[in-house]
Amino acid sequence: MKLKLYQVDAFTDKVFSGNPAAVVPLESWLNDDLLQKIAMENNLAETAYYVKNGDAYDIRWFTPTIEVDLCGHATLASAYVLFNYQNHPGHIVKFHSRRSGQLSVEREGNLLKLNFPTDVYNRVEVSLELKACVDKTPLEAYKGKTDFMLVFNSEREIRGLKPSFDEISKLSARGLIVTAPGDSVDFVSRFFGPQSGINEDPVTGSAHTTLTPYWSKRLDKEELTAMQLSPRVGHLKCKFLNDRVEISGKGKEYLIGDIFIE
Repeated sequence: MKLKLYQVDAFTDKVFSGNPAAVVPLESWLNDDLLQKIAMENNLAETAYYVKNGDAYDIRWFTPTIEVDLCGHATLASAYVLFNYQNHPGHIVKFHSRRSGQLSVEREGNLLKLNFPTDVYNRVEVSLELKACVDKTPLEAYKGKTDFMLVFNSEREIRGLKPSFDEISKLSARGLIVTAPGDSVDFVSRFFGPQSGINEDPVTGSAHTTLTPYWSKRLDKEELTAMQLSPRVGHLKCKFLNDRVEISGKGKEYLIGDIFIE
């Protein structure tokens, strides 16, 4: 069996930055064990698979160790592949996730706009468990559907923050978001997910379903600029639409190849 493989750097317009995602188009679903093994072999934060279903595409995302409920950068990468290499007509790609429902990506020039459901999050205590995850004390803590989020004072704190991956891995969550106001953008963030097989994710689109409503309300702004401060750095534009969020970025192809499976 031979499968096509695309690797796209998402939320950037140049290679070696943003967040790399593998995209594997399928004619029909393979068994879950094989999907997980391919993702493990790719050894990227996420591998996305999609299967055409009518005028839309069913999509799933796998880290090297688990399947996840939602992934922004690999969805953007999948749309990039469909628009640029799979002859998708029109300027909107409709995706369906059995875990996250209806998703879409709209192409506007070289910008790709993800339309995702807004996260539901609540303020929680800054517990000893959360304090142990990082070397600085946060101002506030929140818990969304899948992640914890810690809020700090400044971009400088986020840049210099030292995570304890052992402690983060003990959280009953997909991972941990840390965030603060930005110096040149509205807000900055980092994302740690050792329990999902990713110590630090370069750019986490899905985390912005939590970050966008939080910062929109705090800054009283509907449209926001954001930067994820991983070593690769990612740039995003976000728009709060009440029960939906729009997360926009660019993509750049890095690799096209074939997977051979006996």
